[in-house]
Amino acid sequence: MLKDWQDAFGHEISDYFKGNGGYEIVERDDGFFSLSPGPRLYFLEYKDWPKWEREAMKYVRGRVLDIGCGAGRHSLYLQEKGFDVVGIDNSPLAVEVCRARGLQKVRNLSLTKVTRRLGGVETILMLGNNFALLGNAKRAKWILRRFHKMTTEGGRIIAQTRDPYDTKLPEHLRYHQRNRERGKMAGEARIRIRYKRYVTPWIDFLMVSKEEMRAVLKGTGWGIRGFIDGEQGIYIAVMEKRRGQ
Repeated sequence: MLKDWQDAFGHEISDYFKGNGGYEIVERDDGFFSLSPGPRLYFLEYKDWPKWEREAMKYVRGRVLDIGCGAGRHSLYLQEKGFDVVGIDNSPLAVEVCRARGLQKVRNLSLTKVTRRLGGVETILMLGNNFALLGNAKRAKWILRRFHKMTTEGGRIIAQTRDPYDTKLPEHLRYHQRNRERGKMAGEARIRIRYKRYVTPWIDFLMVSKEEMRAVLKGTGWGIRGFIDGEQGIYIAVMEKRRGQ
């Protein structure tokens, strides 16, 4: 579990929820910093969601596990629609915010601790670029195989990411080359979040093209049903279990 001083993400959304503003600084391990759109995104109402996220909701079925649920906007929407939803997040304060907003089932749990003990799940949500939480190709395959074991026969994963090659910024292109020279995928990043005096631990963050995603899925029991395209390289993959795997 994160210590309080490590829960930068939780503090930013908790402050925003309480009406005290908030922001989000993303730091990459090459010294690159960026200011994200901030916690406002984690509280958007359905009508204000990007169209690709609204489209993705059409593919949700059965019992749902929302990984990296943040402030709970996807989970709360599905709960209101009558779905049995469990949200998980490694941020203790994010979990508190979800409960305060009315999410009935939410747990402070990291991605690597997810097992079949959570019960039969039919749909796993990884929206908000959360496919990237799989970290790297090797770790992604390991986690995807675990997902295969804990989901029902008709299991689905609905995962959002960004094509790392959809950029012309020299600082990103240099980072891609740095990764290749180190034997990594170009879209692998090592990042952490800063807010006020709080800073998260470093995490591995994996962004992939559609072709690379198909390669990552090989041998995991999952295949691509289809893609929902967004803007600026963003897309959502709808994955389904392959028969006989």
